[in-house]
Amino acid sequence: MRVIATAGHVDHGKSRLVRALTGMEPDRWAEERRRGMTIDLGYAWTTLDSGEQLAFVDVPGHQRFVTNMLAGVGPVPAVLLVIAADEGWRRQTSEHLDAIDALRIRHGLIAVTRSDLASPSQTAAVLADARQRVARSSLGEVPALAVSGETGAGIEQLRAALQELVDALPAPDLDQRVRLWVDRAFTVKGSGTVLTGTLGAGQIAVGDELELHGRTVVVRGLQQLASRSERARAVARVAVNLRSIPRQQVARGDCLLTPGAWRFSDCLDVLLDPLLAEPHSQQVLHIGSASVPVRLRLLGTDEPGRDQPGADELATARLTLARPMPVQAGDRAVLRDPGQQSITAGVLVLDADPPALTKRGAARARGARLADGTAAGLADQVRRRGAVSRTTLTALGVPVSDTTGVLVRGDWLIDPGTWQHWQDALLAAVDRHAAADPRQPHLSEDAARQALGLPEPRLLAELAAGLGLRTEGGRIGRPEALPTLGAAEQSLRLVDQRLAKDPFDAPERTELAELGLGVKDLAAAARTGRVLRLAPDLVVAPDALERAAALVRALPQPFTASQARQALGTTRRVALPLLEQLDAAGLTVRIDGTRRAVRS
Repeated sequence: MRVIATAGHVDHGKSRLVRALTGMEPDRWAEERRRGMTIDLGYAWTTLDSGEQLAFVDVPGHQRFVTNMLAGVGPVPAVLLVIAADEGWRRQTSEHLDAIDALRIRHGLIAVTRSDLASPSQTAAVLADARQRVARSSLGEVPALAVSGETGAGIEQLRAALQELVDALPAPDLDQRVRLWVDRAFTVKGSGTVLTGTLGAGQIAVGDELELHGRTVVVRGLQQLASRSERARAVARVAVNLRSIPRQQVARGDCLLTPGAWRFSDCLDVLLDPLLAEPHSQQVLHIGSASVPVRLRLLGTDEPGRDQPGADELATARLTLARPMPVQAGDRAVLRDPGQQSITAGVLVLDADPPALTKRGAARARGARLADGTAAGLADQVRRRGAVSRTTLTALGVPVSDTTGVLVRGDWLIDPGTWQHWQDALLAAVDRHAAADPRQPHLSEDAARQALGLPEPRLLAELAAGLGLRTEGGRIGRPEALPTLGAAEQSLRLVDQRLAKDPFDAPERTELAELGLGVKDLAAAARTGRVLRLAPDLVVAPDALERAAALVRALPQPFTASQARQALGTTRRVALPLLEQLDAAGLTVRIDGTRRAVRS
């Protein structure tokens, strides 16, 4: 399927032309038919000679309904501009062309309708004038045909031209994230809430989970051109039936999204292209089928009212939106002045997550960087954030194919300066900790990540490896940094001598206190293999476990704790935790509540 929107002045025959092409009535409301003019968006479709289906979004031409018109034109890739032969170019024709130009739509046709009501010379003059005007827009030179919806003259030629237009349209990206701008929402008895829109990219299937207003919704059913479908592929007009969503919670301008794949932003840096009128601070942004009030600030100057660009000039600006929208770099939109009821400018989104302007001169500098194209590229995005994931950049619409000038670490893109800062900070944190606690000179990984402010824990291992640091047991440090007791070293030597004579002669708690050996000192001694730690304040010789295993192996099997204590020649204070260590090591096994045996 392909989708095309009509455009043109009120009462120039857009709806009648669509009826002639499709045999369908695009005006859905009784009020529209009574008044003979399109008020809201209408839809109809036909099958071209190639077998391809072509859907029309019939937009209103009356000046009061330009907002509805922009909601219809915004999401589609091509337009059919309609001008009446007996009236020629009119004000709303110009405004519709301004909207087409602002959105930078590049595919279209001109249909001069009501040729049966004008002379051949008058029709020819209107055709020539339309070609000339349209050629100056983003459409460029496009075919122009004279037709009559009343008599059918030229309709077959128009159908052939529509086929050529469809053949020239770029192929949609079926692997893209879904962003379906809602243009209608209604209730179907027995089915619930149904949303309609133009699917410009990606695919939607029955059973898919999508995101609406930050919550997950499930696609209950799909229709394309009034027929049920299991899957809709872009580009297509689709109706999506959702489960458990009240109709009152959905409105035109809402979006059905691929979950977690889009970033909502209420601040955008944009290029105004073209700038059709001097922009005031209060504007309305039309994007997709949505319209949202915005506050505009030109970025070429730090003083409002100074250095204003003239009409038809390019300008950079910051837009502050009244509510967050799922917008990405590269999106096209329209700025409209609600007071003057005219289009101010086309909008090209350059950055959907711009930096704050806090310093004097920041707005001017930012505008200059945006204008020369250096402020919104991948390297700048990474440099500004220090590190950013591919997922985030994709959601912002920033291409990540060329990673020149940045470091790639898994899903993360990192500025080289930030990586160097992290390395310096990690070394400083490791050395600072080793100096403060020589008994445990290796810093915990959690403390290291907090000190650096790393966005991803796995980055710590790569930083440590690049610096030649040692990571073991959840700690990180210099490989040459070994635990030392400092002033307590002399006391530990006395314990070493005592245990060398009797490996199970553990000093009492009071003896350790007299020697000035605390729990941290004993832990440091255990880490270096100087002692075996059975409890926080209970240490024996480092080979005590092997010696104990040999002694209990010589006992009649099974044996009791009392028999083991006698064989070890020590107290219950030492024997019981030592036996538990033997159990934990798999050297002995409990037979019952009082007896153990050596494992064979």
